[in-house]
Amino acid sequence: MENGTGKGLSFAKRIYGPRVLGTALCLVSVVAGLYPLSPPAWLLGLLAFNGLVWPHIAYRLARRAAEPFQAERRNLLCDSLFCGFWVAVLHFNPLPTVTLLSMVTMNNVAGGGWRLFRHGLGAQLLGMLTAVTLFGLGWAPQSTPAQVWACLPMLILYPLAVGWVCYRLAIQLSEHKRTLSALSRTDSLTGLLNHGAWKDALNRKFRKCQHERSQAVLALIDIDRFKEINDTFGHMIGDEVLRYLSVQLRRNLRDTDLAGRYGGDEFCVILPGLSMAQACDVMERLRRVFGDYHHPHAHAMRVSLSIGLAACRLEMDDAGTWLGEADKALYVAKNTGRNRVSICVADNLLLN
Repeated sequence: MENGTGKGLSFAKRIYGPRVLGTALCLVSVVAGLYPLSPPAWLLGLLAFNGLVWPHIAYRLARRAAEPFQAERRNLLCDSLFCGFWVAVLHFNPLPTVTLLSMVTMNNVAGGGWRLFRHGLGAQLLGMLTAVTLFGLGWAPQSTPAQVWACLPMLILYPLAVGWVCYRLAIQLSEHKRTLSALSRTDSLTGLLNHGAWKDALNRKFRKCQHERSQAVLALIDIDRFKEINDTFGHMIGDEVLRYLSVQLRRNLRDTDLAGRYGGDEFCVILPGLSMAQACDVMERLRRVFGDYHHPHAHAMRVSLSIGLAACRLEMDDAGTWLGEADKALYVAKNTGRNRVSICVADNLLLN
C-alpha cells in the first residue's frame, strides 16, 4: 500500500504543474470564444474556477486520497468533462474545439492508456450534453483572429510542458534502471559482485587475456572454519566477518581488480596485469591484515584465510579451466594447515 501510495503521489505531482498551466491557457482560449456570445456572469465564474482554482483542488484531492493514483485518474476524467462542456458552450468552434480536445485526450492517453482514453471520451460527451441541455446546440464554423491568437499559447506551451515532464520521467526511469541493474549484479551483504556477475566478468577477462596475450591472476579466497564461527558466535557476527573481508578487499585491491562473493564464505578476485609474484604479495598482505581482525563482542574468535592462486595461460581452453586451477590451489591450502596461500603454476601446486 505504501509503495502504491508513493507512486500515486508522484503521479499527481507530475500532473500538477502541467494542469495549472493547461487550465490557465484553456481559460484564455475559452474567454476569446465566449466574448462574442455575451455569456452570463455565473458561466464566467465557472470558467474562472475551472481555469484557476480546479488544478489546486484536484491536487489536494489526490494527496488526501487513500489511493492517489486512482484519484488522479478521476481528476483527469473531470478535466475531460470540463473540456467537453466548454467545447459545446463555444458552439464547437473548430480551432478551440480541436485545441482543447486534443490536449485533454493527450493527457488521458499518457495517464492511463486506451482505457482512460475511452473513459475520457465518455466524460467529454457527457460534458457536451450538459452544455447543450443548458444552452442549446450551436455551430460556429469560423474562428476569429482573436480566437486564433488565444489558442496559439495552448498549442505551443502546453506540449512543451508535457514534453518536459516526459523527459524528466524518462531520465528518472533510466536512473532507476541503472540502479536495479547494479543491484542485480551486487551481493547484498558485502556489496561485491555476486556469483553470476563475477562469473561473467571472469569469462570476459579470460577472453581479453587470450586475445591480447596479457597476464592476469585468479584468486579464490576461503574464510577458514567459517561454519564454526557461525555456530560458536552466531550468524550476525559471521556476517560482520564477511563484511570485514569485503572492506579489506576494497582497501587492498586496485580499481582495476574485480572482487566478488563466489558463495557462502568463498570470495574470488581477478588481478589483471600482475605477475604471480605480485599477486602473491597482494594476497599475503590481505591474509595478514584479515588475520589481525578482532571483534569487540567475540574476543576469543580468531580468523584466517586460505587462498588459491592461478595464472591465466594461453594453453587454457576456457575460463572454467582457469577457475579449476585456482580451486585446486585453494584445496591444497585448506588441506595443508589453512591460513596460507597456495599457487598453481601449470598444474604444479606450491605453498607459500
